[in-house]
Amino acid sequence: MSGKLFLCATPIGNLEDITLRVLRTLQEVDLIAAEDTRNSIKLLNHFQIKTPMTSYHEYNKIEKGHILVDKMLKGQNIALITDAGTPGISDPGEELTAMCYEAGIEVTSLPGPAACITALTLSGLPTRRFAFEAFLPMDKKERQAVLKELVNETRTIILYEAPHKLVRTLEDLREALGNRSMTLCRELTKKHETAFRTTIEDLIQYYSQEKPLGECVLVIDGKSRRQLEEEERASWEEISIEEHMEQYEEKGISRKEAMKLVAKDRGVTKRDIYQYLIENK
Repeated sequence: MSGKLFLCATPIGNLEDITLRVLRTLQEVDLIAAEDTRNSIKLLNHFQIKTPMTSYHEYNKIEKGHILVDKMLKGQNIALITDAGTPGISDPGEELTAMCYEAGIEVTSLPGPAACITALTLSGLPTRRFAFEAFLPMDKKERQAVLKELVNETRTIILYEAPHKLVRTLEDLREALGNRSMTLCRELTKKHETAFRTTIEDLIQYYSQEKPLGECVLVIDGKSRRQLEEEERASWEEISIEEHMEQYEEKGISRKEAMKLVAKDRGVTKRDIYQYLIENK
């Protein structure tokens, strides 16, 4: 029988956050695949876990992934851990998971800490709907493409950032999104954990005087639906009602339905649109 892959969430700062189930699993599996063995050995030593460990990271994820899959096909159980948090969230764990499914290997996830969820619940911003983008791309074109997608995002936005890149990212966010409300979470679960409920602009000003420290999670308010509707209404007002009607009719929408949609876009009644079109034949 094939072995099994266990995705084991590990603490993001406070060692007391590890679960009893994860501890038992790390002791019982045949092998632990870790993103950085030098970092993970500290965790294993702390809990006196002697299970053999091997490296699995961004730069060997394909080659090593095949090796790990082969081991599981031969019956070994393997636990995957990341430097901190839940494997598969902003790390190559998703690649190994996909490879296991392709090979018919059973996968299970042992829940636990995740910086994005911890920050979201701490932020004081809406939590029901959110968009997690992890780290913004370093490539300029890719970065601008992601920021463009976020401009009209109505869900709460969650980003990760390293302290030495924080100010640049905040400036890019201000340029793309404007001065949104946000919460900056630092050093989550650790002794010096902080959560700044602020705005993008105020945070840029703050860090013009202070050096950013600690791994950061940025939780940013999404654009309100009211704001979106006002912006859309303003854009419709830049074209004539006739042009507005044409945009819908060119899509095969009936004239009657087009009048209804134009009225909704402009915040008026269908009768207003009908009357206008009659008077301006």
